[in-house]
Amino acid sequence: MELILKREIILDKTACRIFGVAVFVVLTALGAFVRIPLPFTPVPVTLQTLFVLLGGLSLGRNWGALTQALYIGLGILGAPVFSQAVRGLGFLAAPTAGYLLGFVLAAFFAGSFISSVRHKPFLILAVVLAADMIILACGTLWLKFLFGCPLNKALLLGFLPFIPGDLLKALAVTFIFLRLESRLRVIF
Repeated sequence: MELILKREIILDKTACRIFGVAVFVVLTALGAFVRIPLPFTPVPVTLQTLFVLLGGLSLGRNWGALTQALYIGLGILGAPVFSQAVRGLGFLAAPTAGYLLGFVLAAFFAGSFISSVRHKPFLILAVVLAADMIILACGTLWLKFLFGCPLNKALLLGFLPFIPGDLLKALAVTFIFLRLESRLRVIF
């Protein structure tokens, strides 16, 4: 009986991946509501990037990117999942649109490199930080385009204020992933 209790049955890895995608879509949506508005930028600090990056590492590039594309798709279809209560294609007029599009690229990037850096905490952290820079770069470029401001102003609005929090989130993602890595390989 003990052997039966210790044995886990994973019948279909595709089903596990689909479940993982659903979980990370929900976590990304919930992360949008953990928001801290900053008085000097139109973009709030949210917990979303933690789930975007963890999803990319955990699910791999294709499933991780799909997760974020589905998240954006839900918002476009009208679900209240974006941090600034924007729905539909109106999200393209929001200051956060660039970051949202960066989510897809960052999850793909993180998932692309994770297999080559497994079990190497500093390299995993480097991948997470690089993926996070993709999100910040996309967001900053969108703010530059949206507001028609010079790049240095866009950096002050959309990049620099987020560095301290994103460093903490990157450390948390790395720590969580290292703790779950062996289990994730079996499941996904």
